[in-house]
Amino acid sequence: MEDLLKDYVPIVVFIGISLVIGLALLVSPFLLAFKSPDAEKNSAYECGFNAFDDARMKFDIRFYLVAILFIIFDLEVAFLFPWAITFGKLGWYGFTSMMVFLAVLTIGFIYEWKKGALEWD
Repeated sequence: MEDLLKDYVPIVVFIGISLVIGLALLVSPFLLAFKSPDAEKNSAYECGFNAFDDARMKFDIRFYLVAILFIIFDLEVAFLFPWAITFGKLGWYGFTSMMVFLAVLTIGFIYEWKKGALEWD
């Protein structure tokens, strides 16, 4: 029985150290962070509108459209890396499959462009 408990001591120590580090990382920002933001920190930076108190405030739908387009093209790049690495093994089937994939995304991008989703009037 004692040998069995000796086997679990490193696991208990590891979990204990993990809990202490995790709690320290959660509590330390509340103790060390500055609590008085200046005007520069509260100014509109990349979001395009001033900071507000209510998270349920309505804002322009174009922010959602740009985010969706970013996700679409970000996923496209995520599929291109593994395809490029295994390009030599895939042959013509892999090449045509990726060209069809890119063509569908290009058609979608052209559709969004023609509909004016990228215009900021």
